[in-house]
Amino acid sequence: MSQPRYSVRVPSELRHLIPRFLENRHGELDRLRGALARNDLEEARKIGHTLKGAGGGYGFHEITRLGGEIERLAVRGEDVGGLVDALAEYLAGVEITFE
Repeated sequence: MSQPRYSVRVPSELRHLIPRFLENRHGELDRLRGALARNDLEEARKIGHTLKGAGGGYGFHEITRLGGEIERLAVRGEDVGGLVDALAEYLAGVEITFE
């Protein structure tokens, strides 16, 4: 089965920033997985908060949405594993169009 694709339109003047932006998001995904393995919801909350603030400025509104949900559920002590999986799926399937 092929990966689902998500389309994001990014201003062309940000083209040089996007590889590092995505690299950072993958790093945060790895940190989230580690936090889940340790059952460290406070760390997951912090990472979710970072994601919530990071996505929108570059046009990655789904990252902002997922980050906000991770933060919200972690504060409540609820499982964020499904959201971490959704973030991984999104990052694996995102297609960027520069305009």
